[in-house]
Amino acid sequence: MNEVVGRDDLLLVTLDTLRFDVACELAAAGRIPNLARHLPAGRWEERHAPGSFTYASHQAIFAGFLPTPAAQGPHPRLFAARFGGSESTAAGTFVYDTPDLVSGLAAAGYRTVCVGGVGFFDRRGALGSVLPGMFQESHWEPEFGVASPVSFEAQIARAEQVVAGLDRERRLFLFVNVAALHQPNWFHRPGATQEAGDTRATHAAALEYVDRHIGRLFTAASSRRRCFAIVCSDHGTAYGDDGWSGHRLGHPSVWTVPYAHFFLEHGTAS
Repeated sequence: MNEVVGRDDLLLVTLDTLRFDVACELAAAGRIPNLARHLPAGRWEERHAPGSFTYASHQAIFAGFLPTPAAQGPHPRLFAARFGGSESTAAGTFVYDTPDLVSGLAAAGYRTVCVGGVGFFDRRGALGSVLPGMFQESHWEPEFGVASPVSFEAQIARAEQVVAGLDRERRLFLFVNVAALHQPNWFHRPGATQEAGDTRATHAAALEYVDRHIGRLFTAASSRRRCFAIVCSDHGTAYGDDGWSGHRLGHPSVWTVPYAHFFLEHGTAS
């Protein structure tokens, strides 16, 4: 990452609440072709989330603790704050002297931009101001939120505006929190009803919705130069698994998440 930071633009996409098993099933079945073609060997990596809900997980991610490989470590990290005794800081780790990755990248000359999705990025409230407040520039509108059937399309349109308005010589760290997978997601599956509620199938349909549009985001992110992209879930969610529903709880459906990182070459087409 010491070669990447300062040379390439950076994109971090959190597919909020996406389950690992659903992500893998759809990739194997060819139902998310736009994501799958960028995944190493066409597969998601199995990792463990650093938190069981959005706020906790993103606090950790922004401190440099991305989801951890699902095997015994220590595992070298891509990013880390400088502190003594860290077993996961390696020679290739980008080390910063600020409290979090976002300000560390800003200190390295990046324009840091957040396009929020779920309520923890809604700056109309004090708690919703904490995470986006780390960034030099942040965006959130109700149309980006969980109740919007076109949330991801609206987020991408704003990201495209951000990229188009930035000095071409300025490096960009763009973060997008995708709200479409989070409940309610029933409206993404044809024939589903609000009365029946969200299901694992509507969760999968929401991921297909995201896949139909994510190429636009990749195109925008790589429109100025090569871009290093991280796409992952911050946590999963339970749909009746072993009697559990929702998240902010300790179940494998919550802790196990999909992860991938890859380069988007300059001019990646959607």
